[in-house]
Amino acid sequence: MSEKNEDVKEIRYVGVKENLAYGFANAGQVFGYNLVAGGYLSLFFTKVFGIPEKAVAMMIIVLGIWDTINDPLMGGIIDRTRTRYGKLRPYLLIVPIPLSIATIMLFAGPEILADAKSTTVKIVYMYISYFIWEFFYTIGDVPFWGMSTAISPSPSDRTRAISSARFISGIIGGLSTTILVVMMDLSNNGVWGLTLSQDFLILAAVAAVMLLGLFSLAGFKTKERVVQSVREPSVLEGFKVMFKNKPLLLIIVGNVLGALAGLAGVFQTYYYSEVLNLNSAVLWIGLPGTIFGFLTYLLIPKVKKKFDNRQIVIINIVCRAVVGTLVFLAGLKFYNSNVLVISILLMLQNFIFSFFNTINMVIPTEMIGDTVDYMEWKTGERNEGVSFSVLTFVGKLTGSISTALGTALLPIIGLTFTKNSMGEQITVKGDHTDLCVWALYTCIPYLLGLLSLIPYSFYTLTGKKLETIRAEMKVRREQLSKEVSGGGSDE
Repeated sequence: MSEKNEDVKEIRYVGVKENLAYGFANAGQVFGYNLVAGGYLSLFFTKVFGIPEKAVAMMIIVLGIWDTINDPLMGGIIDRTRTRYGKLRPYLLIVPIPLSIATIMLFAGPEILADAKSTTVKIVYMYISYFIWEFFYTIGDVPFWGMSTAISPSPSDRTRAISSARFISGIIGGLSTTILVVMMDLSNNGVWGLTLSQDFLILAAVAAVMLLGLFSLAGFKTKERVVQSVREPSVLEGFKVMFKNKPLLLIIVGNVLGALAGLAGVFQTYYYSEVLNLNSAVLWIGLPGTIFGFLTYLLIPKVKKKFDNRQIVIINIVCRAVVGTLVFLAGLKFYNSNVLVISILLMLQNFIFSFFNTINMVIPTEMIGDTVDYMEWKTGERNEGVSFSVLTFVGKLTGSISTALGTALLPIIGLTFTKNSMGEQITVKGDHTDLCVWALYTCIPYLLGLLSLIPYSFYTLTGKKLETIRAEMKVRREQLSKEVSGGGSDE
């Protein structure tokens, strides 16, 4: 490793307080996002709101297509922004208030339309509320992750900032779904007088408070330290740069193909809810893995010394497929009859997956940051907005694909929801529904996820090539800083 690159890594620009502020900000954002992610959104719209599965799947696909325009467009606007606060912070200062309101309205539908007899009215409300929530979430999410690169020119600083964000959000942000499954079991068993729709609405209100109290820290307590060019690139230029960024495009393709693995998250919700009929089982089954996952953050620096980011991603993909298949086979006789055996099997799976989940929360974000540096090295322009809009867009796109596909598969595998003569929502299942849900939870998604190995096999932004780019960019940024401050030459 070159001496120059060592210098870049050893300088620490970001203090503990700022790292903590960035981490707690992400926790405030993720608390609400987890209610929308994976199978919970599908479960909310189908079982709680009473909207047909096909209509929910179609809505997610339609608005997923909108995201292909919305996120990169927002990224291009951010890259053009030049203020004394930076180009990312202004958006982080503004967005918490409208996003908190949108979160409440998204989950208020079943209460607001409790007396509505028209399914069409519910579908219209679903489209509008989800569109508004998605719009404001994008305005906050793109600059937030762009900040993970702009916060410091040091790769080690960036790793610490990303790790802080993921670690703290894993603890605090993850509480929303932990509380939700307990509340759902209490409602289903008549322990308290709250309905499932009220459970979701209460947590949405808590999420709004978290957005105002914690997510706001990203705007108030973090700084942009990587110097931007004085020239404002056009939105069109931002898009052109994105398509010229080969490493970024490979990451996009890899993540889109990896969306198929996201089916596991959708069918996890339905497995605990409709096969085991015990939503809160996810708590004790996931507990060992959750604890180990937090400890894994301490192992990331050691793992990175042995493997580069590309190798880590490939190992992650392969191991998930192997472990998921073994768990599926081992549980074939017990998946709907023996909670104890299933709990042990899934605890082991989650324990192993927790290591890769933690790695996966940090490494891909770092890789996006590397592609920003790469394009700055090639063109002299930094495009955090467009590049990290890809991270948020791909995250939402893959989530939309998996949620839409998973929801569309429900009637195919014989799982539907209807109302009985008393107006109560009931579940209808076919002969092989439970087996299909088990397979779609444990192994099929990870086997399909092996397709994402193809683009990553062509990814070359690693090793000495990346070291050279970082060393050269250190020199360039120092010169640019002098020019921006008036201390450079007038060539």
